[in-house]
Amino acid sequence: MCRNIKTLHNFKPPATEEEIRASAIQFVRKLSGFNKPSKANEPAFNYAVEQVTRVASELLDSLVTNAPPRDRVVEAEKARARTALRFRGAPRRFRAFRIYWRVIENRFASEFELEMPSIAGWHRRQL
Repeated sequence: MCRNIKTLHNFKPPATEEEIRASAIQFVRKLSGFNKPSKANEPAFNYAVEQVTRVASELLDSLVTNAPPRDRVVEAEKARARTALRFRGAPRRFRAFRIYWRVIENRFASEFELEMPSIAGWHRRQL
């Protein structure tokens, strides 16, 4: 749920009220455990969103920095480049398996004090 909360400080153009409210909704969802509250909890949920939005706006208005403002387009491109580097070469269906295999491999090796062969490049080999 909270993965989508992005940094809002020190960007050009500055964060809009909609972006601040969207991050407040994500924050309240994470705290409450509700994606959508029930009718009984809706007033409390909405009140919390309004209060978090207000406090977040005040925080962003009061923060001071000497760094030049970052460009949103440039930062988005950097994030896409990092993602491409992280997932290059591995077919989509094997990503989760590769991570799971490394966890199992490391547990087994440490438990029995063994040196396990690396599986680096296994996805390029014929299975």
